[in-house]
Amino acid sequence: MITAETYHVPVLLKESVDGLDIQPDGIYVDVTFGGGGHSKEILSRLGSKGHLYSFDQDADAENNIVDDDRFTFVRSNFRYIENWMQYYGVEHIDGLLADLGVSSHHFDDETRGFSFRFDAPLDMRMNNRAGKTAADILNDYTEEQLADIFYLYGELKDSRRLAKMIAKYRQNQRLETTQNLMDALGVQSTATNGQWKKDMAKAFQALRIEVNHEMDALREMLNGATNLLKEGGRLSVITYHSLEDRIVKNVMKAGNAEGKMNQDFFGRVQTPFKLVNNKVIVPNDEEQTTNPRSRSAKLRIAEKL
Repeated sequence: MITAETYHVPVLLKESVDGLDIQPDGIYVDVTFGGGGHSKEILSRLGSKGHLYSFDQDADAENNIVDDDRFTFVRSNFRYIENWMQYYGVEHIDGLLADLGVSSHHFDDETRGFSFRFDAPLDMRMNNRAGKTAADILNDYTEEQLADIFYLYGELKDSRRLAKMIAKYRQNQRLETTQNLMDALGVQSTATNGQWKKDMAKAFQALRIEVNHEMDALREMLNGATNLLKEGGRLSVITYHSLEDRIVKNVMKAGNAEGKMNQDFFGRVQTPFKLVNNKVIVPNDEEQTTNPRSRSAKLRIAEKL
């Protein structure tokens, strides 16, 4: 059994939960339950009348469900937060926490295909019970579609070359495993040039984002959070790459994912939030040393006006 201890080490635990400014009788949502680290910290600060709803679509996360009357686990993608809160009769929440990206469990699970460290099936689904796999995308998408994915979600400048190599490879053999993908791109796992690791990480990131529709889900979740948060409610979000961080920053500053500033007659920016921390919070040196996943983490906190 996969336990919370082996599933995922929470990043910026104290800082992110502190950012919620927990009210003991409040209603809170953790949209990325994972190993339950952040959820347990939130529960430790709630009183008997408080309640926490935690979301996760990964079946493995269900092994970490907390036995607490103040806790409700929601087996769903966080993009549907408004629907689920309506289902539970919740009109407004006092705070929402999101630890975005991929958990350490996903990277370390040899069977899920999230990492090129292992030769595994090209799956990459957060919810491995439904949806297209990375293999489906690599074998069925057009060369142009693949190039767009690598460029938009992996920010790879040579995206067209990579897509062409994949298209050529699949003429003779389907891409089914992570090793197939590395072979298609001409990568040797014993290569000493560190650049190939960076490029492969970007390529895997791009595929993972496409498989899980991460950018669309993030936009929908943040829109739902904006509608659900009561006045004075807090939004505490940890990001790991520039694509998701840009969306979070735009929503907190402008109220929309595109960052379009709306102004009133007097030129004042109309936004549903005010920033709690004008400068992003990053893990200290000790946390970055003990938890490598935290090295690219950025925490942003905003309060609903």
